[in-house]
Amino acid sequence: MSYTAIADTGIYLTNLLKKHLVPGVVKTADQIGLGSPSDKSDYNVLVWLYDVRECGQLRSHTMITTDSSRQKYPPVYVDLFYMIMARSDGDISCRAREEHYMLGKIIQVLNDYAVIRLPGADETEDGGALCSVALQNLSIEDKMHIFSAPETGYRASLFYEAGPVAIKSAKERQVTRAVDLQFSLEEV
Repeated sequence: MSYTAIADTGIYLTNLLKKHLVPGVVKTADQIGLGSPSDKSDYNVLVWLYDVRECGQLRSHTMITTDSSRQKYPPVYVDLFYMIMARSDGDISCRAREEHYMLGKIIQVLNDYAVIRLPGADETEDGGALCSVALQNLSIEDKMHIFSAPETGYRASLFYEAGPVAIKSAKERQVTRAVDLQFSLEEV
């Protein structure tokens, strides 16, 4: 994937949720989207990328040979951390129940699709094509720290990690290969 890998992953996740939550749990696809808890939005399901970290276990310094005269620098692999917040705009008497339905359905969908194939990923590269999506077990203190929207109170939210996501290098270098080898032996 190119530099769009982070955006592509967020778009893929929101489209996956739209496909499985609409119309049963959420009325329209426009009510699910990417954003931040501090944004003033009308989203019923908000997907917020709150952190990006390099996946150190996959760090490589090995060049990738593209042909006999060129090599590409290795990609960087990152893990993406998302907070998914459900917000009902229904009647106050059933708002909590509707939010709980949304949270349950989101857990179900992301569990059913725990390994996703990202669009545009090169299937021949190790780790480049598949991305795992896993629910994170964070303490309430960590969740409160992440959810730092001052004008709104904390809402029960889900926290997921998606990765590894490959961001390919655009940098290449020219190489010359040894194509001819000559030996000469002399008797002494």
